[in-house]
Amino acid sequence: MRSKKHHIDIDGIPIEVTRKRVKHLRIVVYRSSGFVRISSPKRVSDREIYRFAESKIDWVKKHLQKKSSSDSLPAPKFTDGETHYLWGEPYRLRVKEENAAPQVCLNGSGEINMFIRPKTAVEKREKVMREWYRAKMKQEIPALIEKWEPVMGVTVKEWGVKKMKTRWGTCNVRAGRIWLSLHLAKRDPEFLEYIVVHEMTHLLERLHSRRFYGLMDQFLPGWRETDKKLGGKHWKK
Repeated sequence: MRSKKHHIDIDGIPIEVTRKRVKHLRIVVYRSSGFVRISSPKRVSDREIYRFAESKIDWVKKHLQKKSSSDSLPAPKFTDGETHYLWGEPYRLRVKEENAAPQVCLNGSGEINMFIRPKTAVEKREKVMREWYRAKMKQEIPALIEKWEPVMGVTVKEWGVKKMKTRWGTCNVRAGRIWLSLHLAKRDPEFLEYIVVHEMTHLLERLHSRRFYGLMDQFLPGWRETDKKLGGKHWKK
């Protein structure tokens, strides 16, 4: 019988959870790829697994940082065998060199294929991957906006996706425009929906005020837990 897998996110760190025939919860960190896995007995509940992961998160961060003296993980080089994420799922990257237009796609083996020209620089590889993530985001966002506009009573006049270093999203209230972080394509889909709702709520209330949090409670009752898993601070309000 095949083991069952799903993913959780603790403080911005994706963790693969595999239920199989083991006696105890066990967590493993693969520093070279930044991949984290929990092996769990089949009888253990999701809540117990989440609490276990939370109790180990400082240990996980410490081990992820051991490979480098810096405070962050090494930047990806987009080489064959690296682990990259799409909607919270880990995929192995397979790099294929050919004299054709560069492209990225999922293959039938659960891997990401990157087709690039020979001797393509890391910066160009990063750009090719970035545009693939952007395209994936743009496939999902329209349906979310369409879903929430009638519920919230607002209209998004314009939206976009861009690379952000410190934010998951922004909103220009006057222009009716929202921007969403490209990095959300690597996270579980629940985070994209949460940020869409968060930024759309700013069309009703510009500030992170008591009214703003009240509206969030009304539209998305479980938003605080989602914000916490994403590493945000709004859940403390």
